[in-house]
Amino acid sequence: MTDQYLDAAVAEAIAGRDEGGIPIGAVLVVDGTIVGRGHNQRVQLGSPTLHGETAALENAGRLPASVYRRSVMYTTLSPCDMCSGAILLYEIPKVVIGENRTFMGNEEYLRQRGVEVEVADDGRCVDLMNTFIADHPDLWNEDIGV
Repeated sequence: MTDQYLDAAVAEAIAGRDEGGIPIGAVLVVDGTIVGRGHNQRVQLGSPTLHGETAALENAGRLPASVYRRSVMYTTLSPCDMCSGAILLYEIPKVVIGENRTFMGNEEYLRQRGVEVEVADDGRCVDLMNTFIADHPDLWNEDIGV
């Protein structure tokens, strides 16, 4: 059984890949409705900060703190330090991660700070990243700060 919200995050990742970027997508869900969606646009826009999660937050627009506190972030890849920081800053209580095999972000820190972290271990997400990393190792290393 697939998850419609993770499906939407995967669709964002595919859109990013198809634009020539890094295939990481995310959606922000509030009360069962996607309020923001985005994908990594570091390559496309030359942005140092538009990762999947931050793009989803940007596209959700300005929301009251109470809305973030009842939201769920769905992301295709384990969140990096920057994206984990954004999750903590806005007190997003739950993160659903497509996969953490190709990259392990700051999941333990999120858990320590009270965020519920669920890892779906979705094969589509693993395949997207494995293919991208094999085909574009320099871009991948740049994205993760190596």
